[in-house]
Amino acid sequence: MNNDDGAAAGPDGIGEGKGGVLARLAEARAFFLTLAALLLLLVLLDQISAVAAGLLLAASVGLFAVFVRGREAAPVRLKSRQPPSIWPETGVKRMADALPDPCVILDRRGVVRYANSRAEASFPIRPGDPLTFRLRAPDFVGAFDRVAAGGPAEKVEFLERGLTERWYEAWFAPLEPAPNGAGERSSFIVLIFTDLTEQRVSEKIRVDFVANASHELRTPLASLSGFIETMQGPARDDAVARARFLGIMHDQATRMSRLIDDLLSLSRIEMKAHMRPETPVDVVRVIRGVVDALEPQARELGVTIETDLPDAPLVVPADRDELVQVFQNLVENGCKYGQSGKRVLVTARAAVDGRGGPVVSVRDFGAGIPAEHLPRLTERFYRADIQASHAQRGTGLGLAIVKHILNRHRARLLIESKAGEGATFTVAFTTTLSLPDSSSVGKVN
Repeated sequence: MNNDDGAAAGPDGIGEGKGGVLARLAEARAFFLTLAALLLLLVLLDQISAVAAGLLLAASVGLFAVFVRGREAAPVRLKSRQPPSIWPETGVKRMADALPDPCVILDRRGVVRYANSRAEASFPIRPGDPLTFRLRAPDFVGAFDRVAAGGPAEKVEFLERGLTERWYEAWFAPLEPAPNGAGERSSFIVLIFTDLTEQRVSEKIRVDFVANASHELRTPLASLSGFIETMQGPARDDAVARARFLGIMHDQATRMSRLIDDLLSLSRIEMKAHMRPETPVDVVRVIRGVVDALEPQARELGVTIETDLPDAPLVVPADRDELVQVFQNLVENGCKYGQSGKRVLVTARAAVDGRGGPVVSVRDFGAGIPAEHLPRLTERFYRADIQASHAQRGTGLGLAIVKHILNRHRARLLIESKAGEGATFTVAFTTTLSLPDSSSVGKVN
């Protein structure tokens, strides 16, 4: 009696026959071609080396050969023929799950056949749904259509809009070589996503930073150039004009110097952002030193600096010089921009209920800051009042420096303000240190 594929049955009536053998060989060929294509893709994406990919492929072939020989030698015959596996194979799923990026396997109609956990987390995709139900960017869809029609692997960048905008790079590639050479369509397409959002944001910050820094430097430089030309020409013999111009030029040069100093300071802080300070520093002692240093400047502005500090030290792991920079910026800003309130209050207290670290607040009693400006005050070169900032010779980098220093110290900056009631800048440390002898804490060698 013959089976449906025309091969003779075995003694027990369940012989595999020639058709079954050919089917198994075709499945094995498809599996190894798929495996080779995925390994090649991983090599091209620099996920594994070419040597490792070759070893993995060779090991897979060897294991398959051992399995086949063992199966032929086994005394127990299969009692039923197993149906062909449903795509994708378990090995392909495991390889998709091993990728560090979202990965989706599509058929050439664009239907999702499998998605790893990262893809499901980034894009709510379910197997069986067309991919265009979730992603409809024209460039994205066009790239898939070209690859599904037999074209080469292709990548495309697209913007995914939602609560927040995210940029992705999509990589489409045939999962196995076209059966009859170039121009033939592949049965399945692998799609790998790379999140470019952080890179795009960093590029925008860098471009904005360079543009703002160039503008801030160009303004005083243009002023200096103009006065130099005037002194070389019409005001060459005018002693009164020359004296006045030299004073203005000195102010502009000083402004440029402050800006360059702040830029260098910000660069140094960013270079050390990954290094958490560990030196014990008494916050109370730092604040007292800052207040003493700023008293003359405050008197010139008609402002009184008041303090409400504990007698006991408040010790945190920190970089003393950077903490001085933080509190000097905050107190000086309070004196300058809260000048109409005539006083600045600096308070410090220990951790509440023994949890967290010390909390320091700097409050002025001036006009306050409009609510719409509060979320952006720590951005580089952002000014709530440009005219007042220039009048006070601000560089627009002070609060950005404060934010970066506090991030390095694992501390937070909170800003509160109401119109006519001034503004409060609060520094909340997350850790504190208890030392039996703090007499030498925070001293500079």
